Amino acid sequence: MVRDIRAFDDSRTAAVFLAPTLAVLVLFLYYPSFETFRLSLYETLLLGQQTTFVSLDNFVTLATSPEYHNSLFVSFAFAAVVVVGSLTIALFVAYQLYRVDKWRSVYLVAAIWPYALPPAVAATVLLFLLHPNLGVITHYIELIPGVEFDWFTNGPLAFGVLAVVAIWKQLGYNIVFLLAALHNVPESLAEASRLDGVGSLTMLREVYVPLISPTLGFLVVMDTIYAFFSTFPLVDLMTSGGPNGATNLLIFKLYRDAFEFNSLGLASAESIVLFGIVSILMVAQLKLTGEYAHYGA
Repeated sequence: MVRDIRAFDDSRTAAVFLAPTLAVLVLFLYYPSFETFRLSLYETLLLGQQTTFVSLDNFVTLATSPEYHNSLFVSFAFAAVVVVGSLTIALFVAYQLYRVDKWRSVYLVAAIWPYALPPAVAATVLLFLLHPNLGVITHYIELIPGVEFDWFTNGPLAFGVLAVVAIWKQLGYNIVFLLAALHNVPESLAEASRLDGVGSLTMLREVYVPLISPTLGFLVVMDTIYAFFSTFPLVDLMTSGGPNGATNLLIFKLYRDAFEFNSLGLASAESIVLFGIVSILMVAQLKLTGEYAHYGA
């Protein structure tokens, strides 16, 4: 038995066990990352079949492109709206679910089912419900005097509709984590607050939010990643980046430059910039979470 245990301490045995994982990482992570950086230094034609070395010209093009600057602004504004909106609504809904006694499972399923929908399905469903000419929801909105809900031609309105859909899609994910965090708060603290006459919303703000701050910090990071990367199907199927670039998020612009305009070099540079932006945001958010989150005694 001792000999068998020692056999697993051998470096060659460890290498055998690590080899499949390393192979997957090299094949699907490190090699694509290297190829992306390499392509960012080239001007490409015919989906990369013809390449011309241009050094950092692609990055210079991005730095001086008004269209790319617009996509940067739109993406940051969209991420801010989605993160703040989804967390605020999810926190309120999770708190109500936490306080309810009857039919909690039914309410929970009703609250989180949109997250189970594939993004493409969710985008298609909401597109029909909110269609300016055919949508059921649009019909009732336009019953309000003076309201015209044509978000196909109105940039700010299209941005708002896309943000609402993205928030709706992400609510279920946030609610599950927040509800679990609320259930981990000691009931004695809530009971003491009730005896002191603290209102429910004040209790949420003063008692529960500080105690579930680690979960909130985690969700800020995950929602930021979602807003920058996972909303591509919503943009593609609902607005296609329009009107007039009002919803042309970085991830969608990257896709169009790569597969519609066949500029893989420029798209590779965009992917590197996007990765850098999100990485910086993650580090900043994690640092703030570590400073202000309450992890207990």
